[in-house]
Amino acid sequence: MSEPAPIIVTALFADEDHAWFDKQRKAFFPPERNHLDAHLTMFHHLPPTLLPELKQRLAAATRGIPPPQARIAGLIDLGGGTAYRIESGELEAIRESLGEAFAPMLTPQDAGGWRPHVTVQNKVARKDAVALKQRLEAEFHSCTVPIAGLASFYYRGGPWEAISRHMFA
Repeated sequence: MSEPAPIIVTALFADEDHAWFDKQRKAFFPPERNHLDAHLTMFHHLPPTLLPELKQRLAAATRGIPPPQARIAGLIDLGGGTAYRIESGELEAIRESLGEAFAPMLTPQDAGGWRPHVTVQNKVARKDAVALKQRLEAEFHSCTVPIAGLASFYYRGGPWEAISRHMFA
């Protein structure tokens, strides 16, 4: 068994929606830096000691619950990249509940508020990021996407190591 590592928590999209986001990421993310599928991070760095309680809370948040609806609401300028802004009151409530439970152990990044998004481009020249955002905005249409589940992963510096998946009803 590998040594414990920080835990990342993400929201999962339905397969078709995930495939669309991933296609966007593969098209626009620098290939030498693209080691992950498209994802919606809820927490970037939880201590591995929280894993048993985290699994219980993720299971409780999803068990018997219909998939929360989310909306691709626009685009976000990341400075050196571009992301799709995601809005979901239901998902925000789940994150808030988890954040309150783990508040003393949150890193400043996770404690400082949440800006839900799916990054499709990062660590590129500013002019390239601006150009992509303008291009995507010109063809953008808001749409809803259900959240299929929640997942946890170990972060070990490269591709993430899956820990658990908790699917909505």
